[in-house]
Amino acid sequence: MEPTAEVRLLGEQLYARRTEVVKRTLARSRESGAMLSAVVEERFERVGEVSTIAVARWMAGESPEAAIEVGQEVWQIFGALAAQRAAPLNEVTKRCWRWCDAVSEILRETASRLTVSQQALTQAFDMLEFILRLTVVQVCEFFDQERQIADEELARGQEALAFMATHDSLTGLPNRTLIVDRLEQMLVRARHSKTPVAAFFIDIDNFKSINDTLGHAAGDELLRSVAARLDAVVRDVDALGRLGGDEFVVVAGDMSLVAGPELIAERLLEALTEPIKIGEGQTPVTVTASIGIAAGERTVAAELLRDADIAMYRAKWGGRNRHILFESGMADAVASRMELEMDLRVALGNEEFLLAFQPTFNLGDMSPTGLEALIRWDSPSRGVVQPDEFIPVLEETGLIIDIGRWVLEEACGQAAVWRQAGYEIGIAVNVSARQLDSDRIVTDVADALRHSRLEAGALTLEITETTLMRDAAETLRRLTEIKTLGVRIAIDDFGTGYSSLAHLRQFPVDALKIDRSFITGLAENLEGEGLIRTLVQLGKAMSIETIAEGIEQPGELDLLLGEQCDGGQGFLFARPLDAGAAEAFLHEWAQKTPAAATRTPLA
Repeated sequence: MEPTAEVRLLGEQLYARRTEVVKRTLARSRESGAMLSAVVEERFERVGEVSTIAVARWMAGESPEAAIEVGQEVWQIFGALAAQRAAPLNEVTKRCWRWCDAVSEILRETASRLTVSQQALTQAFDMLEFILRLTVVQVCEFFDQERQIADEELARGQEALAFMATHDSLTGLPNRTLIVDRLEQMLVRARHSKTPVAAFFIDIDNFKSINDTLGHAAGDELLRSVAARLDAVVRDVDALGRLGGDEFVVVAGDMSLVAGPELIAERLLEALTEPIKIGEGQTPVTVTASIGIAAGERTVAAELLRDADIAMYRAKWGGRNRHILFESGMADAVASRMELEMDLRVALGNEEFLLAFQPTFNLGDMSPTGLEALIRWDSPSRGVVQPDEFIPVLEETGLIIDIGRWVLEEACGQAAVWRQAGYEIGIAVNVSARQLDSDRIVTDVADALRHSRLEAGALTLEITETTLMRDAAETLRRLTEIKTLGVRIAIDDFGTGYSSLAHLRQFPVDALKIDRSFITGLAENLEGEGLIRTLVQLGKAMSIETIAEGIEQPGELDLLLGEQCDGGQGFLFARPLDAGAAEAFLHEWAQKTPAAATRTPLA
């Protein structure tokens, strides 16, 4: 379409009045009441200006391609509006028509003023209509493309949300919602086909300790590694999920259970036997797990998971790193255990704990050298609870850390009072494995000494042989720091942990407390007598004091004296005493043997 001279004249005039076209277009939009944001309106003004320039240049004699090239900016703006959803398609289309009306109006005015022929004006309108249609088509294509992109993004977003709603964000495993759904489907199929279904509740035994020691980032890395290990041994027809924290679950049915659920549990435990390397230093970490198994018909998935959870707790109480199959009656035991835990959680704040003190003696002259602080729980609802009943729960829940700190503070405070009263005795405090898992134990000991003003040499920390060897490198580091404070270290229950002499030599140990199992019935047990001789001689060879626990019979004492054991403790001398009775005991002993009151403590 080659423009005539009159059309070219109209194009030149239109170009000159391009700003007026924009103003008239804007006025029409205002009259419609469909105004958009200031930023969007500025874009539409630019669209009106560029579109007017494009059609004016074509009318003025430039090629259609040149006009279209100028119009590329318009389409880019429309594309941005569509992508950003800044204006609806119907409003964009209306703006195009309003611009067209404004251009037509100015062309008529110009044609009338310049007495341009109707034929030339018609040709100009045709060229304007061509540009308008091309623009509208481009706009619709842009909006259609963006709608497709938006739909695809929405679909991907919905898929991502659905995945997030049913999967664990850390490991990518199915979460509780999806696992329960799959288990419900398994139960329905099992009822129809009469095939078995089982749930395996898996809890990492030592996760909290690892998380506290190495940090949360290492803990997350460990959980991902555990998930990968477990996933590698779970059949495709079964399902592995993470319920939260350090709890995982496997649901299995049909052919997977032909050899029995215990075989699956063994395979899951075996997957964790190799140490897992985590962190930048690739620290090797040994992980164990307790697995509860629930198998058989249940009404709903929640019942099977509940029973597996109960069995898992029984596995933990049974020693960890094992699996147990749910049996009827376990629920009552778990409920009782949970009640015990809840009572323990408030016991410290309610001041229900107290200390008893059992004297230790120098077997050379039978004088008291110190007292061992022993925790007791006087529950308002349970009465006096034996340590064997509640200390394992304190260990498992981590409550032992706060309560152990309280014991340390109380024992040091009481010992300082007695020493100020003239009784130069030492105090021994038991330290748990959980306390030794953290560097906080060093601070706790230093704080207890500072608060009580007790001489460091009067405090002995008793650590079981098993605890000592659990993480030998870290334990050695922490005990070395404690020794720099001047505190004494004793190995409690010595002889039960199977540690070697080479291992013992590396620790800064001052005393060995020979376990009571070697002392009981010693007078009638020749083999036991040989063991005592070996243990005492081991202590002497290492220049470490030996103290026998659980001495109850005179015959046991005679044999220990014959073997030259340094110290002793047991009911033959004194039972555990409350603070008042312990002070009375010290006073009575000082009255009998004044020199004993100023003796340097052995323990």
